Amino acid sequence: MTTQAATILIVEDDPEISRLVADFMRREGFEVVCAGDGAAMNAALQRLRPDIIILDLMLPGEDGLSICRRLRADDNIPILMLTAKSDEVDRVVGLEMGADDYLAKPFGPRELLARVRALLRRAGASPARPVVRRYAFDRFVVDMDTRNVELAEGDAQTLQLTSAEFDLLGCFVQRPRRVLSRDQILDWTRGRSAEPFDRTVDMLISRLRKKLEAASPGSNLITTVRNGGYLFTASVKQVS
Repeated sequence: MTTQAATILIVEDDPEISRLVADFMRREGFEVVCAGDGAAMNAALQRLRPDIIILDLMLPGEDGLSICRRLRADDNIPILMLTAKSDEVDRVVGLEMGADDYLAKPFGPRELLARVRALLRRAGASPARPVVRRYAFDRFVVDMDTRNVELAEGDAQTLQLTSAEFDLLGCFVQRPRRVLSRDQILDWTRGRSAEPFDRTVDMLISRLRKKLEAASPGSNLITTVRNGGYLFTASVKQVS
């Protein structure tokens, strides 16, 4: 039986944050609609009723607190408020205006996901549709749920990766044949709280390359793009 996806409306004026959150939530099985301000949110609400609203506090025009108060007067849609401010006063005011939860920037995508799912459970909404989370490439099969990397020849062997190495591989298999900068990789694997010049990504790339090459000699699955970042060269397909 297919479960209908929960719909998230993201109201955020920073296009990079909006894109990153939207991409991550879509990969987790949600339907996502984005709006850059209160007017765009109003237009979106004319054509859909989201299951949850992720609302930025600092917006051009009508701010998030005013929007939250207005939404809460007419509806009980769960509201998760985002803000660059971490002062207790701002959190209290946001909650008093009717927000159901509060998350300060910078935040990790997994924490955001956990909070969204918790709010949806409280509201009785379906958290997301079932999604295929197994990816096959070269001689490997990556299972995102069990966090295993199997060798596809059927010999029951698995590739032994650390948690950080697996997160990196997961980042690549979901964005194959696309140049990813170091900052993008850090955002997708560790969240926006990562240090912008954290060199650990280079170390992880080196370790993951060696393990993939040892299991599939000559595959050259991760290449370095000068002044660009890294490219996962394999053709990847989703498998059941």
